[in-house]
Amino acid sequence: MKISGILFDKDGTLLDFAKSWEPVNRRCAHYAADGDAELAGRLMRACGMDPETGVTVGDSLFAAASTGEIAAGMIAAGSPHGLEDLSHHFDLFFLEGAANAVPLTDLQKFFLALKARGLKVGIASSDNEASIRKMAEGQHILPLLDYVSGYDSGHGVKPNPGMIDGFARDCGLAHSEIAMVGDNAHDMHMARNAKAGLAVGVLTGTGTEMTLSAIADHVLGSIEDLEGLLDRVSK
Repeated sequence: MKISGILFDKDGTLLDFAKSWEPVNRRCAHYAADGDAELAGRLMRACGMDPETGVTVGDSLFAAASTGEIAAGMIAAGSPHGLEDLSHHFDLFFLEGAANAVPLTDLQKFFLALKARGLKVGIASSDNEASIRKMAEGQHILPLLDYVSGYDSGHGVKPNPGMIDGFARDCGLAHSEIAMVGDNAHDMHMARNAKAGLAVGVLTGTGTEMTLSAIADHVLGSIEDLEGLLDRVSK
């Protein structure tokens, strides 16, 4: 198998999901609830996060959705705000949070190793593109990326195939040469819908062995196991 490009999900794959986004998700809920603590708790639960423990359920709105989808979920659960207002503020909150994102490994070293193998690399996230770029700049990997796509980049949202289609087009790759790496079933379904060469799940986010193995080609402990997988599948 020839893999020439790797597209990464961001949260739970490259970044520690809980450390990076639990405070931001709480901020979103409290804003949407106008400071009503009881309502904020209901909104967090509606989006997949336990307000007591901070644990987020895999494939829930907080785990996998765009800000607009999260906003719509909170409105359905009782937020008095409008969709445009919530979406706008959530984008701002996530953009500000990107500056404090916590990586799961030394991302610069990791991406340099992949580039040394001659691979095209990119990030496809349900976050907004500006937030992705701000995180990448802070982790010193932005110049190493060949492609960045958020929900607002014009390629559609997960699990539709558009983000992978854009990666293939922009980098001159066949879909069969692309590995999609993520921590949620949304990422794996996107890989399948785009007919990517590999769908690779990682267990560092909100997905589990059970939820990922049902649809992924391979499930790894973390992205640090990826180079070993590439060596095995290319033989």
